[in-house]
Amino acid sequence: MYETRKILDLPNLPLTCTAVRVPVLVGHSEAVTCDLERKVTVEQVREAFADSPIIEVWDQPDKAIYPTPLEAAGQDPIYVGRVRIDTSSENGIVFWVVADNLRIGAALNAVRIAEYMVEHDLLKSKAVC
Repeated sequence: MYETRKILDLPNLPLTCTAVRVPVLVGHSEAVTCDLERKVTVEQVREAFADSPIIEVWDQPDKAIYPTPLEAAGQDPIYVGRVRIDTSSENGIVFWVVADNLRIGAALNAVRIAEYMVEHDLLKSKAVC
């Protein structure tokens, strides 16, 4: 970010970036930027993610701990890390998401949706003739 601003001679340029240079065989990885209705802290975002039964937060930037596709391969959770304030937006937050693409977005998600519907009594029974 800082180098781009310097090269363009635009010290106040609203800019956020994430660089990933890792070839992978299995996994989805996404850098996500969200503009929220109000300001939140990084800790609030981490806590919100940690409250989910399917998300694991791996976010210790001072120790270089964050999720990669290698750790996600063959695992069911969605991993979130690199949570930070988006410096290009007043109410922005940025985070990194990793999951096994053979599980998340496929059969496991269908099972989780069905379990949620049963748990919350969202299924309507219809007689089949």
